[in-house]
Amino acid sequence: MRTKFINAMVTGLSLMIMGTATFAHHGRAAYDDGNVITLEATITEFRFINPHAQIYFDVIGEDEELQHWKAEITAPNRLSRGGWTKTTLTPGDKVTISGDHARNGSNAIRVTEIVLSDGTSPPAWSAGILPP
Repeated sequence: MRTKFINAMVTGLSLMIMGTATFAHHGRAAYDDGNVITLEATITEFRFINPHAQIYFDVIGEDEELQHWKAEITAPNRLSRGGWTKTTLTPGDKVTISGDHARNGSNAIRVTEIVLSDGTSPPAWSAGILPP
């Protein structure tokens, strides 16, 4: 009887810990939903990797200084379902990128929209898969 109780406790605690870790990973605490910024940018690198694809880009700041930024977008499998590939964004592409600014004030955003230089959006927004 005691062994069954201990096994049930261990199983219950394990499920609680795993559930908490999963919830914590998907939290949006690092980004400020109320602080959406839009930047004119030049793509420097696009990493089509798990758990979230990363976009690195340069921006010319108000002081005319070059700023290096990074952006987090959704998972590659979700992007793929929307028609993205690892070459959807390539170094040198000019884009307008919008997203929730990092709460710590760093040059980082969580992407909510990308507009290419020709005025179109990459696949996925039109498919209803994005924003994240």
